[in-house]
Amino acid sequence: MPRVSAIIPTHNRKAFVVEAVASVLDQTYGDYELIVVDDGSEDGTEEVLAHYRGQVRYAYQDNNGVSSARNHGLGLAQGEFIAFLDSDDLWMPEKLGVQVAFMDEHPEAQLCYTDEIWIRRGVRVNPRKKHTKYSGEIYAKCLPLCIISPSSALMRRGLFEEVGTFDPSFPVCEDYDLWLRMAARFPVNFIPQKLIVKRGGHPGQLSQQGWGNDRYRVRALVKILEIGALTPQMRELTIEELHRKCQVLINGFRKRGKKGEVKEYKEIMARYPL
Repeated sequence: MPRVSAIIPTHNRKAFVVEAVASVLDQTYGDYELIVVDDGSEDGTEEVLAHYRGQVRYAYQDNNGVSSARNHGLGLAQGEFIAFLDSDDLWMPEKLGVQVAFMDEHPEAQLCYTDEIWIRRGVRVNPRKKHTKYSGEIYAKCLPLCIISPSSALMRRGLFEEVGTFDPSFPVCEDYDLWLRMAARFPVNFIPQKLIVKRGGHPGQLSQQGWGNDRYRVRALVKILEIGALTPQMRELTIEELHRKCQVLINGFRKRGKKGEVKEYKEIMARYPL
């Protein structure tokens, strides 16, 4: 049984996914299985991945979104550790080796993640200050935005039994929702090595497909408040962030003449008073 299950979800990214697969196969650490979940691609993804038969476990599903695809991969996984790789990202060759060594040295750790190299439209760029990475009890740092890339994380398999899997009802910000649930319960360990390449700015990037992604972050904040897993301080910080995000949305919807949405987010704020 492999120690690591590497899971790549993909949808109509034939050229990208081949490079992502190659970056896993180039790992200096070899005790892993590679699972690619094809979320209903129609661009010949299955045909190009046929070249890796014997190295890649290919699974096809109807198009149900990235959360469903990741969860499908989790259901197939046999490893002690779980690592996701978005199909437009890449791993550096040392990625798995560094993280498995860290987890072996820290048996109490449930999750670790690494620093990143950012490529936007083919050009390397520097992350902004708001994307600074943190280690330890980082729940408060996860509230403004998602600071953990799924491609950078390595998790113990049992962690998902504690906090649940990806929520398929989130078309975007599904990782924000998951990291809140994890960081509320466990310390998160940051490894300050740039061990993944995040490629953005291309057509089809989920986070760029619509205005108002804070709608889904508000849903995640309401969800974590209702779960009841927060300390009093965490709950207070969560409600403060909920109000900030709701007010941004209210301002945006008001400019667009969306009175129903303005009312909806005012009601959410009223349900969770400061």
